[in-house]
Amino acid sequence: MALRLVDAETGSEWDFTGWAVNGPLTGRQLARVTVLDDYWFGWKTYNPNTCLLIINRRLAMKHYGRNLIPGLVAIVVAASSAIMTRAQEPVTILEGAALTRVVPAGLYYQGLSAPTQMRNAAAARFGEKRYLIAALVDTSGYAADVRAKYEGFFITDSPIKINGLDLNVGAYGFGFSADGKMQILDLAGNQVLSTSTSKDNELKRPRPLMMSKAGADLRLYNGKDYVNITAK
Repeated sequence: MALRLVDAETGSEWDFTGWAVNGPLTGRQLARVTVLDDYWFGWKTYNPNTCLLIINRRLAMKHYGRNLIPGLVAIVVAASSAIMTRAQEPVTILEGAALTRVVPAGLYYQGLSAPTQMRNAAAARFGEKRYLIAALVDTSGYAADVRAKYEGFFITDSPIKINGLDLNVGAYGFGFSADGKMQILDLAGNQVLSTSTSKDNELKRPRPLMMSKAGADLRLYNGKDYVNITAK
C-alpha cells in the first residue's frame, strides 16, 4: 500500500514531489525548503547561539555519535536571524476608509488609463506595512481583444505567491477566463503568470471581486472562482 501524505488543515493529499493531487488544494505545489547537512562541531563554531532539541538522545548517540547532527531525530533551531524563517505575517482585509486610502482612482494599461470600480475593489495588508490591492476597472475604452483578458489592476508592494507561483513587486493587469484561469499581465499586456482557479461552491454571496482570509492564506475571488495568495 502506497504512503499518502494528507495535511490536517485542508485534507488535501500530496505526492512526494510536493504537488497536491487531491482535495481543495489540488494543483498547488509546496515551496522548497533548503536543508543543510553539516557536522555539529562545524555548525556550532559558526552558529554559536544555536539551540539543539534532541527527541531521542540515546538513539541519536548510538547511531550518529557526538559530532554529527542527529538527522531525523533532532530539530535544529537557529537563533541567528540570517537562517531563521520569518513567521507568517497576519493578514488583514481592509474595509471602509482604510480601503479607500490605498486604492488608486485608476491605472494605466496598454495606452489608456481606466477608472477604478470602487464597488469591486479589495485590498489586504500582510503584517504592518505590506499591501496587496486589486480592483476591476471600466474597460469600455479598450478594444475587444484587450477586454477579453484584462479586467482590472493588481498591485503588490512585496513579493508574493499566487497558487505557489512567484510574483514580484509591481503593478499589473489581471483577468479571469471562462476556462478557469487567472492571468497576470504586465502593463504592456504581456502575460507574466497564469494559474488555474479553484471553485468555492460553499460561497453564499459571490461578488465580481473580493478577498477573504483562508487560514494563513489570502483568497482573491472572481465570483466563486478563486486563487490562493501568500506573502513571501
